[in-house]
Amino acid sequence: MRLIDFFDRGVALDPARPFLIDDEATRTFAEVQAQSHRIANGLIAGGFPEGTKAAVYSPNLGRAFECILGIARAGGVWVPVNARNGVDENVHILGSFDVEVLFWHGQFDEKVAAFRERCPGIRRFLRIDGDGPDSVAALVDGQPDHTPIRASALDAVTAIFPTGGTTGLPKGAVWTNLTWMAMIANLHATLPSDVPPVHLVVAPMTHAAGGLAMMLMASGATNVILPAFDPLAVMEAIGRYRVTHLFLPPTAIYMLLAHPAVRSYDYASLRYLIYAAAPMSVEKLKEAMAVFGPVMAQSFGQAEAPMFCTILPPRDHLVLGDPALEKRLASCGRPGLLTPVAIMDEDGTLLPNGQVGEIVVRGALVMQGYYKNPQATAEASAHGWHHTGDLGYRDADGFVYIVDRKRDMIISGGFNIYPSEIEQVIWSHPAVEDCAVVGVPDDKWGEAVTACIQLKPGAAATAEEIATLCRERLGGVKTPKQITFWDPLPRSPVGKVLKRSIRDHYWQGRERRV
Repeated sequence: MRLIDFFDRGVALDPARPFLIDDEATRTFAEVQAQSHRIANGLIAGGFPEGTKAAVYSPNLGRAFECILGIARAGGVWVPVNARNGVDENVHILGSFDVEVLFWHGQFDEKVAAFRERCPGIRRFLRIDGDGPDSVAALVDGQPDHTPIRASALDAVTAIFPTGGTTGLPKGAVWTNLTWMAMIANLHATLPSDVPPVHLVVAPMTHAAGGLAMMLMASGATNVILPAFDPLAVMEAIGRYRVTHLFLPPTAIYMLLAHPAVRSYDYASLRYLIYAAAPMSVEKLKEAMAVFGPVMAQSFGQAEAPMFCTILPPRDHLVLGDPALEKRLASCGRPGLLTPVAIMDEDGTLLPNGQVGEIVVRGALVMQGYYKNPQATAEASAHGWHHTGDLGYRDADGFVYIVDRKRDMIISGGFNIYPSEIEQVIWSHPAVEDCAVVGVPDDKWGEAVTACIQLKPGAAATAEEIATLCRERLGGVKTPKQITFWDPLPRSPVGKVLKRSIRDHYWQGRERRV
């Protein structure tokens, strides 16, 4: 099946069922299907060969989701662009992944002006809101609500998801129709629904929340879209819309638990509160189970093998009171139906239960490769398995535990952050001699981006100066939450800054270093 076929299956189940609900309107499956046809026809009429790369730059919005479906129906390749990224990073994504068409929302006029100047490959800009000549309204005007079938092959590329690398520059994980099929099968096999889901979309649609919305389409899911995360709005929406499915990174769950009104709302409709994108505190997980009920479900994945490599469903959380089994709450679950998972040493040997090595996966869920990067693709797929970069072990019952990371990547608030990119910005400050950026344990963010800075002799700088510089260059997500000054930074005999020593300083006494 093509990705768009899963949506059309949802239409066939109940055309009149609401599919998208946001602050603007409620749209049924049939209405969204018709609009996706019109968008696809408008693209094709303007010259949109199969495989054309297109992006949607918008806040969480039903009309933005319609554009993603229109891209898929036209046989295009969706390139997610997170509006929270810095301009430089999005310029790199749009340029390096050969995006030719950009749907954008007027809220981002200033940033889109930079894309027009710096991304010459984009030949068409289509405004989601408004009704000018270069708007979606003009694109669909007079277009029929039926399109020819395109991109029917299982190996047809459907998306290029930005990821990160040790250099900090995003690579593109290439997904095909088969990637989506495997992901959807893993989800439904482990977290089944016996009623049409009601999915609350809170996290960015370019992140896991958007992916989950895609995966639930075939079940006839209604997607209630909030513009951003707000604890009160989330708590109220769960009861108001009788929400059954919700994805949140642990940071957001912590914010819900910390809210004084968290126990005042009705969560009886919830079937699955999926937490992923970062490890979660076991103590806070227990608290979440007490507040929200036996609905917690964890998944583990990455852009290269999305979301459901392993799954810890609600039934595997029901271990409280049994010390021998409570340890499972620290695991990321067992392999998905279509995704073998193993532990491998540096030489490519698969390790037995209990031994720590790199977590590796294979199967249809794994990306086709990195876009235009055969060297990185070969490195990531050595020995016939995809290498996640995470270190862990498997217990005798098949549960996988993540204990550390091979790379320096930081996961803060559910987002992958690469220190070298931040370090480059901090080094540009005239008072900075050297720096190291690490993740340190934080109750809210999971890991807080922390900059450790050594100033030049006699020079001065404040934490506020450094934070402002990073915010201007990188955006809020990558701006350090903590900035400290060291004199001097720990170094190896050859003068290299010892990040491991810095991390040891902050992580002392903790079993898991993630």
